[in-house]
Amino acid sequence: MKHVRRGRAGLAIATLGVAALALAACSNGGGGEAAPEPGDADCADYEAYGTHEGETVEVYTTIQGVELDDMVTTFDAFSSCTGIQVDVVGTQEAETQINVRAAAGDAPELMIIPQPGLLQRLVADGYVLPAASSVEDNVDEFWSESWKGYGSVDGTFYSAPLMASVKGWIWYSPTEFADKGIEVPETWDELMDITEQLASESDSQTYKPWCVGFGSGDATGWPGTDWVEDLVLRMAGPEAYNQWVAGELKFADPEIRQAFDAVGEILLNEDYVNGGFGGVESIVSTTFNDGGLPILDGNCSMHHQASFYEAQWPEGTTVAPDGDIWAFLTPKTDAAAGDAVTGGGEFVAKFVEGEAVDAVQTFMSSDTWANLRVELGGVISANKGLDPELAGSELGRAAIEILQAEDTVFAFDGSDLMPAAVGTSSFWTGMNDWVVGTIDTDELVEYIDSTYP
Repeated sequence: MKHVRRGRAGLAIATLGVAALALAACSNGGGGEAAPEPGDADCADYEAYGTHEGETVEVYTTIQGVELDDMVTTFDAFSSCTGIQVDVVGTQEAETQINVRAAAGDAPELMIIPQPGLLQRLVADGYVLPAASSVEDNVDEFWSESWKGYGSVDGTFYSAPLMASVKGWIWYSPTEFADKGIEVPETWDELMDITEQLASESDSQTYKPWCVGFGSGDATGWPGTDWVEDLVLRMAGPEAYNQWVAGELKFADPEIRQAFDAVGEILLNEDYVNGGFGGVESIVSTTFNDGGLPILDGNCSMHHQASFYEAQWPEGTTVAPDGDIWAFLTPKTDAAAGDAVTGGGEFVAKFVEGEAVDAVQTFMSSDTWANLRVELGGVISANKGLDPELAGSELGRAAIEILQAEDTVFAFDGSDLMPAAVGTSSFWTGMNDWVVGTIDTDELVEYIDSTYP
């Protein structure tokens, strides 16, 4: 195991201990392979968590597949050295089943919660318990104040951040930009100038500067909300963004309306979208997975999507600054301003008291866990103790460095924070109606505002 710097790893949990005398199993839902023998692990990184022979802690999650297997692997040495069996239980129904389990007195010890809105509801229902001081110490050391805030409710700290994603990337072809003498824009105005240049220089019947896909099954429309959230943050600033998310600013208010107008300059313009797929009306029928692919065949030049879109490019596509595809962040409105990014993340919440539970939650908030997990691939974290070089791609390293930068303002995905009737309902469906022309901008913002509970 790569040796990483330990922070305040939980000395308050228990007295320092020696390696566990009994084996512990990490599993997907209770069964599975045994963890390494105590002698196989370097336990120096785990002494502060104490020994808890015979204890079992369930970590409940929506995570599936290979990512779930990697999650299990992160507990191998921890279990071997502490004696705690960590059962990682993954199910797609976790977000709905947690209410059933908690109400029945069968809550898991810990849950990885995929968005702050659910955390707040579970806290309000009295199910989530405040985190131990050792967890809060780790968060104070390794995470920004804004991340800690997303895990807090009414001034009480409950939940430590875990993994993260950076949204607002604009994917493009470095070769095309170089051939056309285009430099990566530093401001939104420069981006619009590039868009106009690309549109005016092309005589292709299928090419448009932008390609866009809103399609996502029952969640169709969420990529459109990401556009608006990026522009609210950049144009109105983080304070207004937070007021908007909290319902203190309405969608129809000028600070928010200007973001819709800016997004509409691209998404509602037949000259600018939808390269390779058709006109504006094709945005809703185009899946977000396919949305950016026309860049590869020259039918569009830019696609707005999160860092996880890297996995959508076909096998053999080189994602690099000098490769087939690369990405830059949605530009600022003021070139002198610091980076402000939207994104998502997960939080580890406690439902059952216990020293072993606190040990696991503290471990998951540490730089040790973050480095272990990122080194396995496929994810990133905003943990400041994470070594960016462990990321599996250049884009992952770039995203980590953005998240770790002292002057970066991170704003959690707005629709994930809003009431469900808005964030995952009217905001999504309203964006769909808007781009197909069923409603205009005035009707869109008034409609969304009318759905607030």
